[in-house]
Amino acid sequence: MDWLQIVLLSFIQGLTEFLPISSSAHLILLPVLTDWSDQGLAFDVALHLGSLAAVVLYFRHELVAMVGSWGRSVAGRGTDEDARLAWWVILATIPVGVVGLAFKDSIEVVMRSPLVLAGGLIVFGLLLGYADWRHRGSRNEYHMHWHDALWIGLAQALALIPGTSRSGITMTAALLLGLNREAAARFSFLLSIPVIVLAGGLEALSLAESPAPVAWLDLAAGTLLSGISAYLCIHFFLVFIKRIGMQPFVVYRLMLGVALIWLFG
Repeated sequence: MDWLQIVLLSFIQGLTEFLPISSSAHLILLPVLTDWSDQGLAFDVALHLGSLAAVVLYFRHELVAMVGSWGRSVAGRGTDEDARLAWWVILATIPVGVVGLAFKDSIEVVMRSPLVLAGGLIVFGLLLGYADWRHRGSRNEYHMHWHDALWIGLAQALALIPGTSRSGITMTAALLLGLNREAAARFSFLLSIPVIVLAGGLEALSLAESPAPVAWLDLAAGTLLSGISAYLCIHFFLVFIKRIGMQPFVVYRLMLGVALIWLFG
């Protein structure tokens, strides 16, 4: 790969992994707009590793508190709000893990078309717009209940439909359940950690079976650039939605969906 391809793919992955605008839609558009060949599985793993490092680094203090409290709760030494939040992240991850393992291949084969992507962008974009427009939530992520986590987890499973956006659908569900904007985003970002680990782990297993040569410099650059863009994305997104909300992303989703229909319809 040339350096322009490495830079663009890295920044697209870093940004769209956490913004509610669907990474799959952007990654399918890029080959259409360029003559680049597929970047390969190894580079995909590197990009996911960068995104994972960014979210872990950003929430490092919360994660340390959550893991410590969760360990104490497992040992029967009481449950506090950090332990509960850790349990809710685990609970909300189960549906997408089960559905992903059972149907991921068939979903990718049957539904991964530009028009399906366009439909997902538009339909779930409008739902995000409605949830943000009507939101009156004041709860943060520490005031969630187990059934909130379960509903958000079930919504996250819908992200296997191309164009849905994992972050978008989890934020939508959280807003509809009464969380405030920042809490909806923060819980969505925390949920990304086990999801990226699971998805990256499956890709890494496939990569281990591949005889293809590894371009280590390209992988290192992709990991670093993806991590930087993802970290900045998380930081500025949390500031942005507090002031303006989700509506600019809804408009962007609708425009991208229409563009896909125009290009492939």
